[in-house]
Amino acid sequence: MTEQQLKDQKGLTTQRAKQLQDKFGKNELVSEKKETFLHKILHVISEPMFLLLIVAAVIYFILGEPKDGAIMLIFVVGIISIEVIQEWKTDKTLNALKDLSAPHITVLRDGTEKVINSSDLVPGDIMYISEGVKIPADGIVLKESTLCVDESSLTGEAEGVWKASTDNKSTNTDYWRKDYCYAGTLVTQGTATILVDKIGLETEYGKIAQNVVSAPDNPAPLQKQTGKLVKLCAIIAAILFIFVGIITYFNISDHSFGDRLIESILSGVTLAMAMIPEEFPVILTVFLSMGAWRLAKKKSIVRKLPSVETLGAVSVLCVDKTGTITMNQMTVRDTWSFTSDTKKLTQLMGMGCKIDAYDPMEKAMISYCEEQEIKRDDLFSGELIKEYPFTNETKMMGNVWKNGDTILVAAKGSPERILTICNLTDEERKLAEKKILEMSSKGLRVIAVGQMVIDNLDDIKDTLMDCKLELCGMVGLADPPRESVKQDIKICTKAGVRVVMITGDNGITASSIAKQINMPNSDKIITGDELNAMTDEELRERVKDVSIFSRVVPEHKMRIVKAFKENGEIVAMTGDGVNDAPALKYADIGIAMGKRGSEVAREAADLILLDDNFSTIIDTIKDGRRIYDNIRKAVGYVFTIHMPIAFASLFAPLLGISPASILLLPVHVVLLELVIDPTCSIVLERQPAEQDIMERSPRNPNEKILPAKTLFKSLMQGFVIFGASFGTYLGFLSQYPENAPLARTMGLAIILLANVLLVQVNSSNSEFAIKSFIRLIKDKVMWAVSLGTIIGLLVILYTPLCEFLKLAPLSIYKLIIATAISVVSVMWYEVVKLINYMKKVKSNGLEDTTNTLKF
Repeated sequence: MTEQQLKDQKGLTTQRAKQLQDKFGKNELVSEKKETFLHKILHVISEPMFLLLIVAAVIYFILGEPKDGAIMLIFVVGIISIEVIQEWKTDKTLNALKDLSAPHITVLRDGTEKVINSSDLVPGDIMYISEGVKIPADGIVLKESTLCVDESSLTGEAEGVWKASTDNKSTNTDYWRKDYCYAGTLVTQGTATILVDKIGLETEYGKIAQNVVSAPDNPAPLQKQTGKLVKLCAIIAAILFIFVGIITYFNISDHSFGDRLIESILSGVTLAMAMIPEEFPVILTVFLSMGAWRLAKKKSIVRKLPSVETLGAVSVLCVDKTGTITMNQMTVRDTWSFTSDTKKLTQLMGMGCKIDAYDPMEKAMISYCEEQEIKRDDLFSGELIKEYPFTNETKMMGNVWKNGDTILVAAKGSPERILTICNLTDEERKLAEKKILEMSSKGLRVIAVGQMVIDNLDDIKDTLMDCKLELCGMVGLADPPRESVKQDIKICTKAGVRVVMITGDNGITASSIAKQINMPNSDKIITGDELNAMTDEELRERVKDVSIFSRVVPEHKMRIVKAFKENGEIVAMTGDGVNDAPALKYADIGIAMGKRGSEVAREAADLILLDDNFSTIIDTIKDGRRIYDNIRKAVGYVFTIHMPIAFASLFAPLLGISPASILLLPVHVVLLELVIDPTCSIVLERQPAEQDIMERSPRNPNEKILPAKTLFKSLMQGFVIFGASFGTYLGFLSQYPENAPLARTMGLAIILLANVLLVQVNSSNSEFAIKSFIRLIKDKVMWAVSLGTIIGLLVILYTPLCEFLKLAPLSIYKLIIATAISVVSVMWYEVVKLINYMKKVKSNGLEDTTNTLKF
C-alpha cells in the first residue's frame, strides 16, 4: 500500500465497527463468566454463620415460637441483603478497575486516531503498534519502520523477526509470514500500521489457547491470616457449642427432655454465632477493592488487588529519572561544536533522529532545529538509505542519508560510546571529555553528535560500531525536576522509604538532579559498567549506601532489585520498557508508567501510574498504609465487639441463668450483626490517614495482622464493654428478677451505644476521638451508620418491635444511665492516649511531640 493510499484510509466507522463486533464478537480468548444473582445469594447462605442463623430460626419454629422464628428469618434476610449488596458493589468496583487496566490499542476510527480497549478490535480495523506493545490481533503489515517482533510465544524461536510491509514482502512461503503480525507476540523495536485480519479464538494464538485453563489465584498473605483466624474461632466455637449445650441441659432439669435438648442447642448456637467473626472476609474484600478504586481516582490503577496490602511495607523505591522525577519535557539548553560550526552540528543532530520521532528527547532536538530555522523538510529531504537503530547495548543510533551524490551518516548517542568510534587525538579527546563533564555538572543530559561521509553505497557499514566518525560536537538537554519532587523526597525520608534513582543518563547529570531535589546519598554513584564488574555479594553491600545507578540498561534493574530484596528490603520499582518487565515482576511492587509505558510493562506490573508522576507514587504508598491501618483497625474492632456478645452467651449458662432470661438470644445476636457489618466494612474503610502515617517506618511485612500489642488492646476494650453490659444486665436482673426483658434491654443498649463510640476511639491510636470525629464530620456515610444505629435502637425500644424482640422500653432516666455506662466503657481508652502523650512530652519535650497528638 502506498503512502498516499494510507493517507486516504479513514478506517472503520463506529457504526460499522459495532456491526462487525455483533458478527465476530469480542477480541477475547475466553468470554467472562458472569455469576448470577441467585448464585451470589447461595454463596452467602452457605457460610457457617448463616447456616447457624437458619438453624436457630428452625428451632424457634420447633419450639412453637413462630413469631420469634419469623423475626429471625427477617433479620437473616436483612443480613444476607447487606452481604449481597456489598459483594455486588465490590464486583462492580473490580470490574471498573479491570476496564481501567485493560490493554489498549490505538486505531483509526471515523478518520481519526482513537485509543480503545483491545477487546473491542474487529476485523478491518487499522491499528498502530510500536515498541513495547503486545500485539492484540492477527493482521497485515501495511506500513512499517524498523519493525522487529518477538514471536517466541508462538514459534519458540528466540530471535526477533524483522517485518516488511505487504508491498515489500519476499517470496517466502513459510507458514509464519514476514508481512503479517500475530496476536500475543511482542514488538521489540520500531512502529507499524496493521490491518486487523483475525481476532479472538480465530487468531493463531487463540487456536493454541482454546484448551488452556487459567491457573487459580493464590490467596494473599492477609487472606491466609484471616482465614486461619476464622478457622480458629470456628473450632473454639464448636467446642464451646458442645460445652454450653451440656451446661444448659443440666441447668434446666425441670424441663421435658425435648425442651431441654432444643434449649441446649439454642444456647450453643447463640454462642457459636457470637464466636465466628464472619466479617473478616468481608473486611478484606471491601477494603482492598474500595482502596484500589480510591487509588484509581488518584491516577494509580491497581492490577493485582493483594498489592494494595504490600504498599504499606515498601522500604525502597526505585525510580527512573526521566519523566518520573523530572517533567519529561526535554529542551535543548546548550550546544558545543567541535568545529565551531553550530549550524552544521544542529542539522546533523536533527538528521540523526527518526522521521516519526516519538521519543521526547528527539522531539526536543527537532524542535530546536526548527527554532534555528532548519525546517523538518530540510532535515529529511534526502533519501533514507539505512537506519542504525538504538539499542541498550550500543546506546547510540544513526541514519544514512543520500542527498544528490553525497552519502552521509548522521549519528548521535551516549558520548562515552560515540567517542569510541571517532577519530580523535589524545588532546581532542581530553577537550571533548572536559566539555562533557562541564555540561553534565550543570545537570544537562549530554548527547554526542558525529558524522561520516561515504563515497558509494557499497561502503555503507552493517553496524554503526563499524563506522569511523568525525566528532561534530555535544548537545546538552535539560529536563527539570518536577516542582513537587523536593517535598516528596522529604516525605519519603521521614517515612523511612529510601528513594533510589536508576537512569540511563550520565552519573554526573543524575547526581546534579539528585542534589537539586535534596536526595540522600546524591554523591554516591554506581555506573552500569561498574555493576557489570561486581559480584552479587559486592552489589548487595554497595546498595546499602548508594542511591544513584547511572548508564544502566533494563537488564541491570533485575540485579539491583534482587540485591535490595536479599538485604531484606520491600522494593517498589518503576519501569516502562519491554526489558523492564522481568524486574517489574520480580519487585515486590512493580509500577508501570501509564503514559510512556509499554503494554508488556503494564501487564507485568502490579500498579499502573496514569500520570507518570513521582508524587502519585508517594500518594499511593500513603494510601496503601492507610488501607492496611484501616484493615487492622477493623479486625481489632471485630474482636472487641464480638467479645461482649460471646462472653455474655458463655457466662449466662455458667451462672445458671435460665435460657429465657439470658442477655442475648439468637435474634439479638443477629440484630447486633446488622450493626457490626456496616460499621466494620463501611465506616472504618472510610477512615482518613492518621496525621503521622508518613512519619513512621514501613511496617514489617512478616508481622501478624493483629500483633500482640493491638490484640491486647482489643481484648481489654472487649472485656470492659462486656463487664459494663453484662454487669448492668446482672444488676438489673437481680433487682427485677421477674423483668428479664428490662435487664436484657439495658445490656443490649450499652453494647449498641458503645459500638458507635468504639469506631471514633479506635480510628487512631494517637489522636483523640474528637479529632477523628471532626475530620469525618462532613462524611454522610459515617453519619448514616451512626445515626442509623441510634435511631434503630430508639425504634426497637419504643415501638411494638420491643415486645416481639423480648425487650422492654426504657425510661429516660434508664436510657441516660445506659448511655453514661456505654460512654465510660469505651472512652477510658482516651485516658490511655492522654497518659501516653504526657509520657512522650516528659521524655522528649513538648516541641518534639506537638505533631504526634493534636486536639
